[in-house]
Amino acid sequence: MSFRRVFRLCRVLPLAAVALYAQLRYPQSRKVEQVDVLHGVRVADPYRWLEDANSPQTKQWIEDQNKLTFSYLRSIPERDAIRHRLQQLWDYERFSSVGKHGPLYVYRRNSGLQNQDVVYVQSGLKGEPRVLLDPNTFSSDGTVALTSYNVSRDHKILGYRVSEGGSDWQEARFLEIETGKHLPDRLQWLKFTTLAWTKDHGVFYVRYQAPDAATKLQQLNSFPKLYFHRLGTPQSDDQLIYERKDQKEWGFYPWVPEDGQILLIYVSKGTSDKNALFYQDLRSPGSPVIELLRGFDAEYSVIGKEGSRLLVYTTWQAPRGRVIAIDLGRPAREHWQEIIPQAAEKLTGAGYINRKFLAVYLKDARSEVRIFDAGGRLLRNLALPGLGTVGGLGGRQSETETFYTFASFTTPGTIYRLDLNTLESTVFREPRLAADLTPYETRQVFYHSKDGARVPMFLTCRKDIRLDGANPVLLTGYGGFNSPRLPGFSAATLGWLEMGGIYASANLRGGGEYGDEWHEAGMKLRKQNVFDDFIAAGEWLIANRYTTRKKLAIMGGSNGGLLVGACLNQRPDLFGAAVPQVGVMDMLRFHKFTIGWAWVSDYGSPDNPEEFKAIYAYSPLHNIKPGARYPATLVTTADHDDRVVPAHSFKYAAALQAAQAGPAPIVIRIQTRAGHGSGKPVAMRIEETADIYAFLVKNLGIALGANWPGAVQPLAHARGSVTSPALPTASF
Repeated sequence: MSFRRVFRLCRVLPLAAVALYAQLRYPQSRKVEQVDVLHGVRVADPYRWLEDANSPQTKQWIEDQNKLTFSYLRSIPERDAIRHRLQQLWDYERFSSVGKHGPLYVYRRNSGLQNQDVVYVQSGLKGEPRVLLDPNTFSSDGTVALTSYNVSRDHKILGYRVSEGGSDWQEARFLEIETGKHLPDRLQWLKFTTLAWTKDHGVFYVRYQAPDAATKLQQLNSFPKLYFHRLGTPQSDDQLIYERKDQKEWGFYPWVPEDGQILLIYVSKGTSDKNALFYQDLRSPGSPVIELLRGFDAEYSVIGKEGSRLLVYTTWQAPRGRVIAIDLGRPAREHWQEIIPQAAEKLTGAGYINRKFLAVYLKDARSEVRIFDAGGRLLRNLALPGLGTVGGLGGRQSETETFYTFASFTTPGTIYRLDLNTLESTVFREPRLAADLTPYETRQVFYHSKDGARVPMFLTCRKDIRLDGANPVLLTGYGGFNSPRLPGFSAATLGWLEMGGIYASANLRGGGEYGDEWHEAGMKLRKQNVFDDFIAAGEWLIANRYTTRKKLAIMGGSNGGLLVGACLNQRPDLFGAAVPQVGVMDMLRFHKFTIGWAWVSDYGSPDNPEEFKAIYAYSPLHNIKPGARYPATLVTTADHDDRVVPAHSFKYAAALQAAQAGPAPIVIRIQTRAGHGSGKPVAMRIEETADIYAFLVKNLGIALGANWPGAVQPLAHARGSVTSPALPTASF
């Protein structure tokens, strides 16, 4: 397992368009005399008032902006047909990876248009699946979501967590697997944790101090505490296991290995992958917490335990990852044993099952799986269906089977069963689409950035695409937090391909495609490399006649929203349209809200003079130039986003509207009852995607011809028809 996954434009316009844009009247965004002096630099912040999400003025601003935005989007003639076609494409059966728990197989399934995936359980490989938990019953609008679940060690209890309105705040609940009966236990104010089961129906978990009701979506999250809860008792009786009053920014993540003898505590600092590792002996109640590894000098992730030996994935003296053994009886580094050495490719993680290591590598941002014996000898490379991404490969060490998923840009996620005795794979669950995927293919290209760095990029398009510069391209990227952008399937991407578009995914520095060096080349003082990489991707697409600047759109979310905002400022002449989603736009105040302080490990701190200088130079909010001609921009955010608070997007949109000297629209779409993205109902996702694509059709000049599937298919109700949500309002 890997604990970090829990934490972790100016263009020529048609005359008709100019006439329409001239009619846009942006809501008034009043300015205040707010000036901060940071390291001797006077920094104006005229829209500071938009940080107060509960003020009547902010609520009115949201309502006025949404009224303008949705009026504009609904006026685009193609919008309803695009939405209907997306609904058809989304309507296919899909599955998650499978967890094996004794005789039980547990997985998620969506029949097509269900707002939330449903948890199923079956006994035996050929058993009849039955619904174990249906999150669609949690709320009428699908905005209360299941975030994750864990099965108890005796396979009798399902512990699961729910999130309301897209918030990172979670509540843990419990039910009996055999009867489906819910237990009375409720654990509140959980964030960034799992439920780590003991053998006797106890769970370790992390919670924060209960927040103030009015500011729970904005206030800083710090000083987490690790607790133990025994089923059948109130949360108020839970035992405090570990806290650090001297370490405001430490985070904890509990895990109990299969033998149940110890509690492992991963300790993080911000979003850095470099962590500490502590443990407690559960065989002796009241045992102290032992600080096994406390230097925060590398990543350490325990993937198995045999007796007193921990089998550990680490980047210590191996920036691309390796597997070692640490004996708790002799934990000094000179006694560590290397099992799987570092390879040329990045090792992203490994499972240890049936005395075999199932190691997943990244080779140029696509998965390879290598199977090793307990001593580290290579047994076999797992044959994969193509260029794509593998997930899963987990399970208890004593099992003789495991499951994994494979997906690509043109292959929906399929679940495979791997027999660990024969090392042969068979299909367990396979989605089937009504849409034809055979006309499309994915190409991987490499281009050079401003400083000569070689950067990979995936291009997915029709096989018969003509390189005449006339194709609309949607260029996406992320470039941060050691997180790689890997091939994956989505109905939204397929919808773009059907519209004649090319989907480009650039693997920028700052991500996790090639190990620590690649990540560090795009963080803190070197963050500009990420923007240079993205801009170079756009220039390459134009130079190689995939598109022109008039047809080139950029889109990214969260750190990717920061990417789009920064590149939009630096090269407004390069793009025809931009969609920054839930972006980190105010780089001088990001650390003052919710979990934003944790990003200092990747961005650097505005409180540090040297890092402030680098951050201020690219901060999207602070580098908007009044009087510039910006491309058409659709900013998206959500009122319940307590990861990247919506004030980032509010202030950015207000400033960009005020600065715009060109005719292209600058609008902001603010979704209510939604958060950073996780758990967003299918209905909302379809509506949002339809709005984005309609915006791009309008502003890139895309003609949806008679052969477009959305034009030729009858407008019958899709199977399991989804209800369209009401238009967002200012309600919080």
